[in-house]
Amino acid sequence: MRTMALDLGSKTIGVAVSDATGLIARGVETIRRQGTNKDIERIEQLVAQEEVDTIVLGYPKNMNGTVGARAEISEIFAAALRQHFPALSVRLWDERLSTVAAEKVLIDADLRRSKRKKIIDMMAAVVILQNYLDSK
Repeated sequence: MRTMALDLGSKTIGVAVSDATGLIARGVETIRRQGTNKDIERIEQLVAQEEVDTIVLGYPKNMNGTVGARAEISEIFAAALRQHFPALSVRLWDERLSTVAAEKVLIDADLRRSKRKKIIDMMAAVVILQNYLDSK
C-alpha cells in the first residue's frame, strides 16, 4: 500500500504518492478545487488507482508553531477526509516552508515561472510526502 500527500490550497490541491516501498515520493497531479465534495471524489479515484492506505495532509502552521486560519482549514478538510475514508489513516503533517522548498527545486530545474505556477502545488505535496517518508 502507498501513502498519498495532499497540499491543500484555496484554488488547487497538489497530490503526491509514494512508491510501493514507501521510500520515494512522486508527483501525481494538481486538482482544481471545485468544492469539498467534488475534491474528495477526485481524491477517492486517486486513492483507488494508487492503492493508498494513508493520506498525509499538509498542515500549514505559522512559523512560531501556532495554528492559524489556513491550518484550521486543513483540520476541517482532514475531518472530511476521515469521514469519507474511515478505513484510511489521515494524518496532518507540518508543511512549513514546503512551497518555498518546491519553488527552489523548480527554479534550480530552470523552469519558467508559467510552468512553475502550474505544478508548484504538486511539487509542494512531493516535499511534504518526502519529509513524512524520511521521518519514518
